[in-house]
Amino acid sequence: MSPATIAPPAAPPAPPRRRPAKAPDSAGWVTYGILLAIVVFSIFPLYWSIVVSSRDQSAIGRYPPPLVPGGSLWDNLSAAFEQGNFGLALTNSMLVAGTITVAVVFTSTLAGFAFAKLTFRGRNGLFTTVVATMLVPTQLAIIPLYIMVTQWFGWANDLRGVIVPALVSAFGVFFMRQYLSSAMPTELLEAGRVDGASTLRIYWSVVLPVARPGAAVLGLLTFITYWNDLFWPLILLNTQNPTVQVAIANTASGIEVDYSLVLAGTVIATFPMLIVFLLLGRQIIGGIMQGAVKG
Repeated sequence: MSPATIAPPAAPPAPPRRRPAKAPDSAGWVTYGILLAIVVFSIFPLYWSIVVSSRDQSAIGRYPPPLVPGGSLWDNLSAAFEQGNFGLALTNSMLVAGTITVAVVFTSTLAGFAFAKLTFRGRNGLFTTVVATMLVPTQLAIIPLYIMVTQWFGWANDLRGVIVPALVSAFGVFFMRQYLSSAMPTELLEAGRVDGASTLRIYWSVVLPVARPGAAVLGLLTFITYWNDLFWPLILLNTQNPTVQVAIANTASGIEVDYSLVLAGTVIATFPMLIVFLLLGRQIIGGIMQGAVKG
């Protein structure tokens, strides 16, 4: 008999092969091409305004149109300041839009907090009334508003007639009420009440920090709206006390319109809005990111 043979131990099983880590999704050239096209189409009107405002009147009808800025930009800007009274117009627009923005943000956050988190009799009815006022077209109220502002208060050609009717915004109240309903935890309010804080103290110390991103968005929308407002200021103000949009309209209202000066005024009116957006852009992006992280 042959001696018994001992079988060698079985080899350990090979470890499973790891799949290569999948690279994170990256945008392809198609995505970048679409984004680049959107950026170009968005910036081109402003660039074209700069091109025309840096040339003479003939550039607006030239074919093919010029695509490179000329050398008359500063001359046209100076002429716009002198002929269109744009220095005073910028000051008036900044005063009107800035005052209205501060007032709307303050009153909207205060009323939005009350409608969102406070319980009182008639809350739903009052909120429905506020929202219902948004359904009334502005043009229907122009005649009684004009009579009230000019005859009752004597604010014809006065910036107070532009500012006071816009100090409270129904849209702002609705916007902040919806924002605080989802972004404001009720536990924070209860903790403040346990600590003995009054309602105004809770509003100042608890609600405002939470409402900052939404208030920044509302402030930006309000500033842009009243900076670009033409209808009511054109009715109430004249060429001696204009806002920026009224000054542009007056520059373009002559028999022979110099479009290089009109677009120079448009360039002047555009840059303050870009500055405001740069100042509030971080708050807006922070609000978007805060909403994206939630859930």
